[in-house]
Amino acid sequence: MTAQLTFRSADKADTATLTGLYDGAARWMLERGIDQWKPGDKDARHFRRLIDSGVEEVWLAEEGAEVVGAYELWWDDEAAWGARAPDAGYVHRLMVRRGARPGTGRAMLARAERRIAEAGRELCRLDCVSADPRLRTYYEGAGYTAVGELAGKVAADGSTYGVTLMEKRLV
Repeated sequence: MTAQLTFRSADKADTATLTGLYDGAARWMLERGIDQWKPGDKDARHFRRLIDSGVEEVWLAEEGAEVVGAYELWWDDEAAWGARAPDAGYVHRLMVRRGARPGTGRAMLARAERRIAEAGRELCRLDCVSADPRLRTYYEGAGYTAVGELAGKVAADGSTYGVTLMEKRLV
């Protein structure tokens, strides 16, 4: 990736941008037969709650003055991973704006990994829908290893889907 991305914490003024990124990524997934995210499932209230929590973090990636992506960083994820020692950060909703430069997603993931390591945690964890081997291949190409499966992750609408649990050692 040749362009320089900058990163900043999202604030309440960014919730419409975050919702648009989510809906765009959800539409892209559905167009490719990936049944994981649905447009409208994460609205401004979702992102505002995370921003206000002071626990989870929401990050924006910018190229110049344009937001080209975002992700959530959680410090635990009992719903997917169970109770764990505080040794990891959990990346959720890695969202790249359609038309962003190739490599934007990987650059965002690398920044999330640095943030996790800076917090003194040694692992980055994430989950991706099991029904799409392309997502697993994408994360494996970034150094992640599949460490488990969760057959019944609950979606916002109450439906369930399977996810592959993946992690990467950072230190």
